Amino acid sequence: MKKIITICALSIATIGFAQKQQPTFKAEGNLVKATYYYEDGKIKTQGFFKDKKLTGEWVRFDKVGNKIQLAYYNAGKKVGKWFVWSKASLKEINYEDNAIASVNVWKPESKVAINEDK
Repeated sequence: MKKIITICALSIATIGFAQKQQPTFKAEGNLVKATYYYEDGKIKTQGFFKDKKLTGEWVRFDKVGNKIQLAYYNAGKKVGKWFVWSKASLKEINYEDNAIASVNVWKPESKVAINEDK
């Protein structure tokens, strides 16, 4: 009987730890801040909803906490400059009317112009 109780307790504990971290939603004024998590509890994605549509800034992180994407929405539509970081490059994606208007890619070997006017 003790073995059965022990097995049941371990099974329940295993199931409990296997559950994914549930997203959290917190009201901030007329917005709802949403936070989604990796299984280990670290933040995966964070942003805002307004009237159940993505709005404002949304940030995505990799599993070690590095920012890998910065995006903007207005009433669920992609707007403005988005940035996507990877080991190989930084991409700037410009959205107009929910469609890609242009893409710029910067790689470590890219040259950068600096304006030194004073």
